[in-house]
Amino acid sequence: MKDHRARTKRVDMPLLISVLALILFGMVMLYSTSSYNGFVKFGDSFYYLKKQFFATSLGLAAMYVVANIDYHVWAYFYAWGYALSAILSTLVLFVGQEINGSKRWLALGPLSFQPSEFAKVALIIFLACVVTKQGKRIVKLKNMFLVILSALPIVGLVGTNNLSTAIIILGIAVVLIFVASPKYLQFLMVGCVGMAFIAVFLATASYRLERLAIWLNPEEYEKGYQTLQGLYAIGSGGVFGVGIGNGKQKLGFVPEAQNDMIFSIICEELGLCGACFLILLFGVLIWRLMVVASHTRDLYGCLIVTGIMAHIMIQVILNIAVVTNTIPNTGITLPFVSYGGTSVLFLMAEMGIALNISLNIKKEH
Repeated sequence: MKDHRARTKRVDMPLLISVLALILFGMVMLYSTSSYNGFVKFGDSFYYLKKQFFATSLGLAAMYVVANIDYHVWAYFYAWGYALSAILSTLVLFVGQEINGSKRWLALGPLSFQPSEFAKVALIIFLACVVTKQGKRIVKLKNMFLVILSALPIVGLVGTNNLSTAIIILGIAVVLIFVASPKYLQFLMVGCVGMAFIAVFLATASYRLERLAIWLNPEEYEKGYQTLQGLYAIGSGGVFGVGIGNGKQKLGFVPEAQNDMIFSIICEELGLCGACFLILLFGVLIWRLMVVASHTRDLYGCLIVTGIMAHIMIQVILNIAVVTNTIPNTGITLPFVSYGGTSVLFLMAEMGIALNISLNIKKEH
C-alpha cells in the first residue's frame, strides 16, 4: 500500500523534463540571438541572457513553491485574482510604460512588469472555478454566454494595447467551454460571438487594419521589413541551418530578434531539423498536459490544466504563424524561448500548478 501511494504521489516526470528541456534550449538560442544586440546597445553580449537567467531562476523557484501547494487553494482567490487582473490592466492604460510604441508594462523601480501575463493565469483559474460551479448547467447556451461574458472585460482591457494576448485569453475561454460542454452546435455559436468580438476590435483602430494590409503585401510597406527579414532567415537556414552563432539576420536585419521573431533565427541557425526539434519539445509538453488533464480526479483540476495547455498551444501556434507570415503580425512571444522576464516567470508558475495537479491524477496499474 505504501508503494502504491508513493507511485501515485509522484509528479509527471515527462512533463517536468520537457519544461526543463525547453528552458535549456531557450537559454542557448537566446544568447545566440541576442548577443549582438546586447553588445551594440549595452556593451555586454550577455546582457539579455543575464536578465533572462535571473527571471528564469525566479521562475524555477516559483514553480517549486507552487508545485508544493494544493491546487484547490487557488479556488479561494479566484475572484480576487480576477479583480487584481482588471485593476492592473486598467493601470497600464493610464500609467503604463511605453516600449516600442506599446503600453504593456508597469514600471516597478528598475524592473518592469507585464500585467497581461498575470491576466492569463488569473483567467485560467477564474474560468475553471466558474465553469466548475456551473456544473451540468454549462450545456445551456445562456450559461455558455455568461462564462464568455465574464472573460470579456479582461479581454477588452488587455486588448486595448495588446490584441495578441487578448486573443489568447479569449481562446483559453473558448477551449474551456468546449471541454466542459458536449454540445458542439452551442459551442460554435459561442465561438462565433468570440470571433465577432475580435472583428470589432480590429475595426476600432486603423493600425490593426493596417497590419492586415502589411500581411498581404509586406514588400509594399515599410513596416513589413521585419516580416520579410524573418522570412529571409527561415529560407537561408535550409535543412540543417548555418550553425549556432553563425546567423546573419540577427545582426540588425531582424529588429529585436530575441523577442517574438526568435523562431526565424532558430530556423536560420538550426534549419528545418532544429525547428522540428523545438516543435517536438512543445508537442511533448502539450501531450503531457493533455494526459494530466484527462486523468485528473476532479473537473476543476482538469480545467486548470486544460487552460494551461490551451495557453501554451495557442501562443506557440500564433508565434510560428506570425513568423512564417501565415497570419498578420501580432507581436506575440514564443513560450520559454523568447526574451521576457514576466512571461517566463508566470509560465513557470503555471507549470508548478500543473505539476501539483499531476500528483493527484488517476493512474492505472
